[in-house]
Amino acid sequence: MISSLASAVLNGERAVVLFFVARVVLSLPLSLLPYGISLCILTVTALAIEIRVDGCPSAVPFRTRPGASSGILLGAATLPAVLLSKLIQLWRAFLLDQVSSEEIHYLKMLYWTASASCIGVLLFLTICMQRSSSQSSIHAHAHHNTNFIISCITVYGALCFVCLMTISQLGLQHAFNISLVLFHGLAAVILIQHSLKTFPSCASIGEALLVTAGLVLYSGDMLACSLVKVNEKFVLSDLISSWFGNKRSERSIIIQGLLLGLLFFPLVFKFMLQIMEAAMSGGSTTVAQNEYRRSILFFASLALFSTVVIPSWMRFTQDFTSHPFLWVLSFILGEPVKRLTLCIYWVGLICASVFRFYNVSKNSKTERILLRKYYHLLAVSMFSPALIFQPEFLDLAFGFALAVFLALEIIRVWKIWPFGKLIHQFMNAFTDHRDSDLLIVSHFSLLLGCALPIWMSFGYNDRPLAPFAGILSLGIGDTMASMVGHKYGVLRWSKTGKKTIEGTAAGITSVLVACSILLPLLASTGYLWTQHWFSLLFAVTVSGLLEAYTTQLDNAFIPLVFYSLLCL
Repeated sequence: MISSLASAVLNGERAVVLFFVARVVLSLPLSLLPYGISLCILTVTALAIEIRVDGCPSAVPFRTRPGASSGILLGAATLPAVLLSKLIQLWRAFLLDQVSSEEIHYLKMLYWTASASCIGVLLFLTICMQRSSSQSSIHAHAHHNTNFIISCITVYGALCFVCLMTISQLGLQHAFNISLVLFHGLAAVILIQHSLKTFPSCASIGEALLVTAGLVLYSGDMLACSLVKVNEKFVLSDLISSWFGNKRSERSIIIQGLLLGLLFFPLVFKFMLQIMEAAMSGGSTTVAQNEYRRSILFFASLALFSTVVIPSWMRFTQDFTSHPFLWVLSFILGEPVKRLTLCIYWVGLICASVFRFYNVSKNSKTERILLRKYYHLLAVSMFSPALIFQPEFLDLAFGFALAVFLALEIIRVWKIWPFGKLIHQFMNAFTDHRDSDLLIVSHFSLLLGCALPIWMSFGYNDRPLAPFAGILSLGIGDTMASMVGHKYGVLRWSKTGKKTIEGTAAGITSVLVACSILLPLLASTGYLWTQHWFSLLFAVTVSGLLEAYTTQLDNAFIPLVFYSLLCL
């Protein structure tokens, strides 16, 4: 009876997540122990909510992606655990006097704002479940479960308040930090509600939670950076902590401003569209004329927003001496032969691969999931040489590639004439069960899965393989697991799942082989960092098991988990 209860509570995905969290917490120095306790509280709370939601999906008022579990535990634990791993890495550098205390404080604030976003969403889900249970016959059990969750959240809040006191003393600055944490929690709740209602059946709760927490953290960081500049130019007070504006490169500001600007653009376009429709409501126009006007308004406003509004925000935040796009041009021309050669190499590979596999996907009987893995291999061939020899240029290139993807997806979703329909037809050739007509996210998740470890590794990094976490886990491990499992797999991990033990073993082995080749290559190019083989073996195994057990969008989670474990 105990074993059956344990198996019902701890399925494969949950067990892997708990191993992951335990590894991070056990790696903490004693001075960071309160952060580990808060992560444990967050994990236990998310586990309790996930068990209840998976047992009664109607407890939450959202239509989630069919075929996937709620994924609440994985979605809530991933981003805080990644930031805590990065904090452990920076703490090693701090003890060696290689980073300043401001960088440590800044990352601590990022951890609390990210975990507050997750705890805010968990509190919101608890309220939803409580409302649902009041209308059912299991009110007593649900009430006991809710009391436990609320108690955990209360303890988390008290721990957060005490830990923020170590960053800033009681006063206006401490009040500002508390307000910032609460703001992130509230913003995450509003955003996840809007996302799940606007795009029903497009994501699980865990996937939506990870994206929501990431977007709120990314937006809040840029907002805080802008407030620092406002404070410096107009207020001249010490209310805003100095570490919110520390050591941001021009590249990071350009990428952050461009991506966030494009994410906010649909709201601006919707407002302008309402104004245009109100101004022309009295006249009689055909459907075609409306489409033309809508298209002209879209591209004109997008051009204005991209070339004037967003760059103005960048220049205010970073004090560029010239237009940010001119800065990008001068950066590329700083090493024209290497960087322009890389661009030509990328464009050639993309054109050859896309048109080849587009025709294959329409005419071949090969399963689409295998065709999509060729793009994972394409990512390895494109990004690995650039990461070794031109990491800063690759950093910038990822930002512009994501910006292009965002612009194309906005055109597709809004059905902007004449490209919206063409883009939709083209993208449909590469979709699978995790995509829908409302949102196509697989290409975003692959690119972000490769880019995020690289972006997070800039600055201090004493682990040579950490930037390669996405390329190794997705481009090599996930690809080999799918191909070997599809062709040779016999022993399945579960009766209902498709993942096989043979595929998982192939994925883990291939990543270890790639690491054994990559480490000497990195050493020959001047990298003097260290990588412990025990932590590497643990990281590869845990990420491989997560790929085997999870029903979530693995392109989003596996690189972050792998990166986090590599940092330890």
